[in-house]
Amino acid sequence: MSSVAGVRLGLCLFRYGPQTGVPVVVFCRKNHSVANSKSMNSGKLPSCEMSTVAGQKQTKPFTVDFSELRKEMHLAESLRRFRRFVTDPGVASNIVYSLDPWDHRSTPVLIECNPGPGVLTRALLDTGCNVVALENDAEFLPGLKRLEKSTGGQLKVLHCDFFRLDPWTESIVRAPSMYSSDLMEQLNISEVPWDMEVPVKVFGILNHTKERNLLWKFLYSLYERLSIFRYGRIEFNFFMSEHLYQRLLAKPGEYQRYQALSVLYNVACEVQLLHKEESSTFFTPKKFKGSSVVKTGASSGSNLCLVRITPRRNLFSEHFTPCDGKVFINMVKQCLVKRTSKLIHRLESWNPGEGEQLLQNLQLPEDIKTGDIYPEEYKLLFEILTHSEDFNQGFAFDDVHKDVSCVY
Repeated sequence: MSSVAGVRLGLCLFRYGPQTGVPVVVFCRKNHSVANSKSMNSGKLPSCEMSTVAGQKQTKPFTVDFSELRKEMHLAESLRRFRRFVTDPGVASNIVYSLDPWDHRSTPVLIECNPGPGVLTRALLDTGCNVVALENDAEFLPGLKRLEKSTGGQLKVLHCDFFRLDPWTESIVRAPSMYSSDLMEQLNISEVPWDMEVPVKVFGILNHTKERNLLWKFLYSLYERLSIFRYGRIEFNFFMSEHLYQRLLAKPGEYQRYQALSVLYNVACEVQLLHKEESSTFFTPKKFKGSSVVKTGASSGSNLCLVRITPRRNLFSEHFTPCDGKVFINMVKQCLVKRTSKLIHRLESWNPGEGEQLLQNLQLPEDIKTGDIYPEEYKLLFEILTHSEDFNQGFAFDDVHKDVSCVY
């Protein structure tokens, strides 16, 4: 059985269920419980959540001597732009358990984005793992460099903004901007095959005003295997708004939340909720405390979700290669601009006269809406279309600039 036929059978069973007498293994999404509000700031996660990360490891609660960090904490408090810092030892302990840095075989290095005072950095170093601290604010570099000298090579500090890697410019790139190839060369990380273990884990807190744009930027790099994804299945562990996390895990039929971002990330990655924290547990500069926080769009009553995003081993195949990535993204964008429109109308525009047959191949009803299609079905639809001699890929590009502005 070809891989396309196998996926078609799996999707049919997923949507309609197995027939009597046919043994089938059904894989469902996991529901990950998170810490309740009373335990969010404790040094240990509840047993139900520990089982998904590092429950079998016994470690003492992390503590930090803030008398050694007076200058760094003053810098964090006096910043003139909004940033969130991990300074609570309980929060740092929760993050460490979630990241599971004890597994050195599959994670030779852990990149921490913008550590600031370095409280979480110290917690990670206490586990024995190798840490690369990429800090974009030069003011924090002296303190981090002092910590680097005391670790005997366990910590490497670079003036770099991970979220500004590979800038689109012809001028000389200066820190904190950097090309991913230069970063990986400095870290002695080589390209590995896509189906190998995760070579690098990345932790960071997404800027609340740019989090969607950043996820879209990483998405294009992922589907085309560009930038950091040239080096393998890089795993992200990002704090993001609960609102954005809910969009990533939205299901077909939830027209308000189910968008192109939902489909594309679920096709390409396993998305797992590791932990949830109130935004007020993070340290913010004094200028943005109180009423000024609300003006930034970072309400103190909102939750931040620590979400693990791991690229799937089977994302690419002979039927779906990195060369197909951008076309597939644009196809999904077009379909989900209007989630209540009928899919057959899009299919007819791309492959005139074949829309009905395509729906039959996918075992889908003729009146199905684009917002009712599962992510796996979108990928299979694309694979079937690209094997059709009549498919005009130009349609996937011609209308995208007219239709897709509302997707963002």
